[in-house]
Amino acid sequence: MTGCSPAFRPMGAALLSTIGAAVMDVILHLGAHRTGTTTFQHYVREHADDLGQQGTGFWGPWRTRKSVFPGLFPGPAAAKRLSLQTRAQGRVQLLAARAADLGLRDLLVSDENMIGTPRACLRARTLYPAIGERLARVSAAFGGKISRVVLCVRSPDLWWSSVAAMTVARGHPVPQPRTFEVISNRQRGWRDVITDLSCAVPDAHIEVLPFETFAGRSDSVLAAALDRAVPADRNALWLNRSPDLPKLRGVLLAQGADPAQLPEGQGRWHPFTPEQTARLADHYADDLHWLTAGADGLAHLTEDKIRTSADKNLPPDQMTRGQAHDSGQGHIKGNMA
Repeated sequence: MTGCSPAFRPMGAALLSTIGAAVMDVILHLGAHRTGTTTFQHYVREHADDLGQQGTGFWGPWRTRKSVFPGLFPGPAAAKRLSLQTRAQGRVQLLAARAADLGLRDLLVSDENMIGTPRACLRARTLYPAIGERLARVSAAFGGKISRVVLCVRSPDLWWSSVAAMTVARGHPVPQPRTFEVISNRQRGWRDVITDLSCAVPDAHIEVLPFETFAGRSDSVLAAALDRAVPADRNALWLNRSPDLPKLRGVLLAQGADPAQLPEGQGRWHPFTPEQTARLADHYADDLHWLTAGADGLAHLTEDKIRTSADKNLPPDQMTRGQAHDSGQGHIKGNMA
């Protein structure tokens, strides 16, 4: 279990900008990665006008990564110029104030990279090791006005398998077997991630959704985020799906790498041994038990009684498109901020 990360609070001009600002709740949808985030963001954009009429604004990844959060998180450039972080905080404060001035009652911010990146998790061989510090910076940038946080958790063996497939498909080396052995023996699980998150945003309500229940149900995820009825999702899209073994071998071949690094056969790549999978399943069962028992008061587990498990088959249409193919992703519809 990791300790609490220090919360960053607005200072100077950033603090002054919060005084007298219109009241607006900030709701964070954090993902995690590989839990249908691209599909969810596409669904929200499709219903931007309806949500705007209800007083809900939306910032998705193309906006947050290009014009809202740059410089907010530690990195080589930020380490050399601390002013980048200060400027980033001021920019978030300004943009949030403008959204509030539009009369919005809440602003939904959905960007899974707020909590880290899959590649960083693979390098560290553990789940989101910097989530506490990163979310403390986000919270400070919003002036501590984050009211609700939504996090989707997934069985670790499938989550790591999907992360590994995605990184290989994007040109990164195939992780060595030792990597998966280390991952399977890590004690850090979703419970630790949620604990770090709670320390970073202590005043926010944290809603945890099991991917196994909410997969392919973007409207249910949004309803959990906004805590009210939302437009029905009738498109049954499944975007940015993990590539299967034949596609991954094709990627390696195109790179001049040896496709034999991956096993033969079709379907999903399962890089864990049965023993490793069993260890990860035990960790996940412990995490879910902790959540079901109340999560020490840190978070609430949403258990949708309508559907208690994921469908055996994914939705049939739009299986491979990702964020780059979504139309209008960088634009705000209606009165959305």
